[in-house]
Formats: sequence, structure tokens, C-alpha cells
Amino acid sequence: MRAFICGFGTIGQSVARVIKEKQDFFSKRYGETLTLVGALDSKTYISDPNGLDADAIIKAKKETGKVGNKDYKDIKDALESVDFEILIEVTSTNIETGGAGLENIRYALENGKDVVTANKGPLALKFKELTDLADKHDRYLLFEGTVGGAMPIINLNKYDLAGQKIKSIRGIFNGTCNYILTKMDDGQPFEQALKEAQQQGYAETDPTNDVEGYDSACKVVILANSIFGRNATLDDVEITGITSINSDAVALAQNNGMVIRLIGEVSPTKLEVAPRLIPRGHPLSLPGTLNTAEIITEYAGPITVSGVGAGGLETASAILSDIIDIMDERIGD
Repeated sequence: MRAFICGFGTIGQSVARVIKEKQDFFSKRYGETLTLVGALDSKTYISDPNGLDADAIIKAKKETGKVGNKDYKDIKDALESVDFEILIEVTSTNIETGGAGLENIRYALENGKDVVTANKGPLALKFKELTDLADKHDRYLLFEGTVGGAMPIINLNKYDLAGQKIKSIRGIFNGTCNYILTKMDDGQPFEQALKEAQQQGYAETDPTNDVEGYDSACKVVILANSIFGRNATLDDVEITGITSINSDAVALAQNNGMVIRLIGEVSPTKLEVAPRLIPRGHPLSLPGTLNTAEIITEYAGPITVSGVGAGGLETASAILSDIIDIMDERIGD
């Protein structure tokens, strides 16, 4: 099988590296490999039906800022330059319009390609449209990496908890906010904690999507639609961020044996992101940048899962699991 990567930042480069490193695994499992035949960034692309060397294109990207020497104005020109079966969509997230990712996913599904994505924007805005399009064209659209990075929550519910009614899910879905709130637990004011998060690379120069709760809300929408069968969009989520939390609120929580965490909650009737008081020692009082989710199940009670919520290789691990799902179905193990 052949794959094309849309987006060649940290995640795209990590996916290319993982595909190269897992060639023996693919060969043993399927009797054939997964060949990377194309990659693009925001301005250039490279493609070769005989396959690309991940190390070479990663090196070129780092040295020149470009993945290839071919410019494009329309991404379709790049995607039509070579035959492939799986589109790996990891362009920058746009939660206002869906951005290039939305058009890339639409194009791929309409043209008979399976899609694996870690791009939250398209699914937070157009989940039903895209899943209906996948069904119409008998394609797979998989997106484990959109919620919690390396934290396996969608496939956990899909496979390991199959047949059980999921009553609710609530969790920490944004590592940046959790880092800031953890620093505030240690006495730092919000502004200082945010600045440190930016210095550490956890927060963007414009941290609005994180600190105002929009990133967490996107993940809540995806969980609501994929696990609870809802038809929600970002507009359906009640969202309160962490910018109004001050040192007095943190101190009051601590005096009562609690911490403040930004919690996303989803159930058949609820879609909400807001700061919540969490007892110290509870799984959702987790410090640092990890994501964690508490799943309330029909038979198994509460199940908690945690993992790194961002990062190139961590997100690539989720993308790899989706690729394997598709290859299992298309080729067989």
C-alpha cells in the first residue's frame, strides 16, 4: 500500500520516520510494505511512485524549509501527482473553517482514498458530513490522534469496550492548560505560568485556543460524535476557559483539599468544557502536561486512561494504530 502525507511539520515528519522504522513489521504482518510516495507542506511537495526516503525529505525540510522542489497553488495538483491508497492528513488545525485539512479529507474520500488524520478542525466542524462521505465511498476515516495524542481513547471505546454502554466521559484534554494550572498550584500567577508554558513550547504565541478551552471543546465534540453517536459541532459546547482563574481561587481550592483542572465532559446529554474542583489524588487531578480521561461504563465501572496529549512521535503512535486498522481490513493479517 502507498501513503501520502499532507502536512510536514513535527507530526508529519514523525509519521514519515515511523513508517520507515516499521517496514519490517508491515512486511511480516502483511507480506508487503507501506510505501510513502508523497508529502507536502504549505508551499511545496515531493512525490515518487517508487517511494520516498523519510530521512532525506526530513533533512531537506530542516535545511531548506521545504519538503520538495515542486511548488503548488492547488493541493489537488500535488495529490494527483502520484497514486496512493491512504492519505495521512496532519496539516495545521483551523477550528474556524476547517482549513486545508477539510478540503484534503473531502478530496481524498471522494476519490477513493482511506484517510487517517490528527487534525481536529475538520472533525469538530463537519464530523457527520465527513463520516457520511466515507460511508458513501466505502472508505475509512480514522482519527485516534485527534483526541489526546498518544492517549488511546477512541479505539479503546471502539474495540475493548465494544458492546458496553458508555455513560459519560470526562477528562483533561489539553496539556497546556494542565501545565499552567499545575504551575499555579505551586504558587505562580496565571501570566507567569502561561509565559513559562510558551517558553517550554507547550503553548503557542497566541494561546487562545488552549486557554479559552476551544482545543478541549474540539475533542469533546469528536468524542460525542464518535462514541455517543451525536451530531454535535463546536457551537454546541458550553465553553469556559482558565483565564479568569486567579491565585486566590487556587489557594481556596488547596485549603479544601482540591485542585482546579480544566475538564471536558461529554455524555448523551452534556457537552461542556470548564474549570472544575477535583479532589487531590483523584485521577483527574493529574499534574503536568499529560492528558487523562475517566470513562464511566455500563459494566466495568470507571476506567481511567492517560497519555501524552501532544508531540510528534506520540501523535504518530496514534496514527500508526489507525494505519494498521486500515491495512488489517484492506489486506488482512
